[in-house]
Amino acid sequence: MRGVVQDSAKARVSAATIDVEWSGSSQTRHATSDSQGEFRVEDLTPGSWHVSVYAPSFANATADVSVAASTTRDILVTLQPSTVQQAVGVRAQSSSISTQPIDLSSNVHQSVVTTQDLEGLPLPARSFANIAYLAPGTEPVEPSDPTKARITAVSTGGSSGLNNELTVDGGDNSDDYIGGFLQNFSPDAIQEFAIRTAQEDADTGGTTAGSIVTTTKSGTNEWHGIAAFYERAAALNARYPIENPAPNPKQPFSRQNYVGTLGGPIEPGKLWFFTAFESVQENASIAYSPTSATQFDALSSLASEGLIPEVPSITVPDNVRIPFRDYFGSLRLDWTQSAKSQWFLRGSTDTYTTHNDLVQQATLPSTGLLTHNNYFSLLISTQYTFTPTLVGKLVLNASGLHLTQSRNSDLGFALAFPVSSTALTVSGFETYGDNQFATPITFFPSERNQEKYQIRYDVSSARGRHAMKFGVNFIHEPVLGGAFPNSTETLFQLPQNPTYYLSNPSQFSTDLLAGATTSNLGGSFSQNVQRLALYAQDSWRVSPSLTFNYGLRYSTSFGLFNGSGHSQTNNPGYITLAALGIPLVASAPHDDRKQIAPRLGFAYSPGSSRMTVLRGGFGLYFSDLAQTGWATALQAVNMPPGPCVDPVQNQDSSQNAGCVPGSASGGTANLIDSGYKTPYAIHISGGVQHAFNANWSLSADYIHEQGNHAYRAYSYTGGINLFTPELPVTDPNQATYVPNVNVFHSDNRSSYNGLMVHLQGNVTRRFNLIANYTLSKAQTWGCVLGELFDYVNGVCNPLNSFGPGDYGPSGEDVRQRFVIAGTLQAPAGFQISALSQGESARPFTITTADNSMRIAINGLPTSLDQFRGTPYLQTDLRVSRPVSLRDSWTIMPFAEFFNLFNRNNPGANYVTNIASLPVPSAQAQAGNITDICTNAACTSTEPITSPNQLRLAGGALGDFFGPGTTVGIPFAAQLGVRVTF
Repeated sequence: MRGVVQDSAKARVSAATIDVEWSGSSQTRHATSDSQGEFRVEDLTPGSWHVSVYAPSFANATADVSVAASTTRDILVTLQPSTVQQAVGVRAQSSSISTQPIDLSSNVHQSVVTTQDLEGLPLPARSFANIAYLAPGTEPVEPSDPTKARITAVSTGGSSGLNNELTVDGGDNSDDYIGGFLQNFSPDAIQEFAIRTAQEDADTGGTTAGSIVTTTKSGTNEWHGIAAFYERAAALNARYPIENPAPNPKQPFSRQNYVGTLGGPIEPGKLWFFTAFESVQENASIAYSPTSATQFDALSSLASEGLIPEVPSITVPDNVRIPFRDYFGSLRLDWTQSAKSQWFLRGSTDTYTTHNDLVQQATLPSTGLLTHNNYFSLLISTQYTFTPTLVGKLVLNASGLHLTQSRNSDLGFALAFPVSSTALTVSGFETYGDNQFATPITFFPSERNQEKYQIRYDVSSARGRHAMKFGVNFIHEPVLGGAFPNSTETLFQLPQNPTYYLSNPSQFSTDLLAGATTSNLGGSFSQNVQRLALYAQDSWRVSPSLTFNYGLRYSTSFGLFNGSGHSQTNNPGYITLAALGIPLVASAPHDDRKQIAPRLGFAYSPGSSRMTVLRGGFGLYFSDLAQTGWATALQAVNMPPGPCVDPVQNQDSSQNAGCVPGSASGGTANLIDSGYKTPYAIHISGGVQHAFNANWSLSADYIHEQGNHAYRAYSYTGGINLFTPELPVTDPNQATYVPNVNVFHSDNRSSYNGLMVHLQGNVTRRFNLIANYTLSKAQTWGCVLGELFDYVNGVCNPLNSFGPGDYGPSGEDVRQRFVIAGTLQAPAGFQISALSQGESARPFTITTADNSMRIAINGLPTSLDQFRGTPYLQTDLRVSRPVSLRDSWTIMPFAEFFNLFNRNNPGANYVTNIASLPVPSAQAQAGNITDICTNAACTSTEPITSPNQLRLAGGALGDFFGPGTTVGIPFAAQLGVRVTF
């Protein structure tokens, strides 16, 4: 909180005493106005504070002021003569994202979502992160982690959302294996959270895009709580026209949410508690479209004809049920030890189980998994006020994850047909058989373990015109690992769909053998990683109108590339390449010690009205890559390597027993490039915000983010584009000795440019709204997938890694996005809340039949993410009628309606494999498309005149992902009731 004390003539009042007391507790802070009448109180707990101002010869002034997370609240105190009583002059109270006051001192681009927003707006899937879409510069994004499909991500800066930094109560809540949220929380356990989309202060690191700062609820001197019930059922849902058309039976679905919270005093004025619990009982399902059912019936016929070894029959269900059970709870204790010392302890858990997990449209239930996730976190925080201007805060945090996934079937093989590949295939590409724990992006583990211990200490000092802050953050992660399934699997990738093979059974047997690859992902990987960060920053109030913010952050990591205690020099691939004389990877990678990140910014409020602020900033933001991208390189050093000296001269000698076999034998090496540099982004921004009055404000901001050193995978094929100098390049034995090699580089580049316009205010006393418009462009390098700061990007040609057509839109390149939300206090006591989202079409790539390259059209190669889906439009509505009972009890029945107008929203989930599109088979196999079929048998065709002729929607992802992401579900209603006191 920052303020100015003045008298009725606007002369500054020095030596005034300012007391701020946290409402509902005895936590009190003090400050004294300086010679300029200015004061500042640092590190206030988010919430409502009672402000009292005293000065000799003046009447006391009081007010209740709301302070939001991660913001500076400005107040103006005008003192009157002692014969007149008055209140502090405070702009509109910050009770919602639609009524936030202007921050006159910060250049951070952020929005704060409060508990009122979480409780009052329609919340798809009851994931608190969905409300983050209210912040300008954010957008929905699909869950991209097959091990945590239920954890919602929030995209900022055109990225996948996995590169954002996430904290809860000051403790780290980032998943260091995959990125994104580590642990989910019930929305009713959240007090508020700040979404920062650019220009974080130096106290924030571990991000190249944005950050989310979350604060949980606490107890007060007043008893308070919630009991709530939410109900969804198939009868309240519309049909999805692609996969569940009439007259088929309606797709089964039901979900119930049971919520309870309770908070209050254990010892009033001293010790408080707050606890929250939520249970989700869901029975979702996947309904197969007529197209999928036709292919499954053909596959079943192939089995009955004896063409699939050891599979005499395949059952084809109408739908697959996806039972999901989730339980999360949180307990928080707050203790005021003294007027100078406050403590709190919070423990949180989340455990859920999903049956038939990752079964998707066009995949049979044998490909599913039984998934069990367990998360926990325990946090202790203490804040000590050394003096009114010097505050220290300590955070001790421990968190963990244990996840297991087991297959529905154990046949030892899987069949993959093109029909099962779409743009948003998360679980993989298997049509029938065992889940391969692999996607077109990467392998994913069947077991994950993560233990994280954090110690963070921050010191805030407000002296004169300077508000300085210093801190250290150390994270010890002794367990960051998991395991891939240790079983031998054969994947049969077929270039045609089952209906083709039913008419050509002999070709099926031929293609089955030709498309077979056998692998064993083979066991565990483990890391012991430490991360250290130091920072210093200052907010310098040069004048009442101008504030400079500047800081410096240094961060580094230890053990980032070691697996099971071994460095990458023990990688058999590294040793094999050295023995073959191939200088592909010169040495082992090392931890980066050059992560120096300056932050500079200003906030200028011209004139004396304090109704306008101009902001600008520059900063560097470093963030280590999530470890999933190179888990196979970590796995490779689990055991000490065997010898590999001269495989070409003495291949069968014992001194070469540790060599990776050549590509002809299926040998593959996985290596991390020795030139690794920590990915970073440069943020440059500028903008203006103006408050027309106490009720309305408008802002416009421009943000440029330049990404450097992001992830890319280079895949080499032994004997094709990778050779040993010990043999002639044309020697056919090259493939006998030279393995396939995957090298993980950090050389990708990207850019994001966005113009964000934000309007908020109260239309009337009964109606408030918020509206955002974003015009943006996000681009990166990739082959068939392109993301900003993600682990999915690869190169089409490792010998020309920045080739023509490889630079294009990222998967989250939404050129235009509009959001409007509001709450109306209607007659007869009804409350109506609505949230509408609209965005331009997202991009996708159509690949060749083997998923390795992009197709060509009429002889011209297509570029990365050249194709676009359809625009996304969805409106959600909530109608409630609170009924006040005796004392402070309220009962509120409500109805929520998602996708109110039942718009078909396929988003960018389109068929991406050319073999599944209606084109001549020979052209699909060649990868060059000139014609499109005009009938089902493809006996007649017409020329391709537009790439849009190849767009074919892939259907929904399945309701188990929850509504509110980029692939919308049909109309769905939810009924419920909330009781509060």
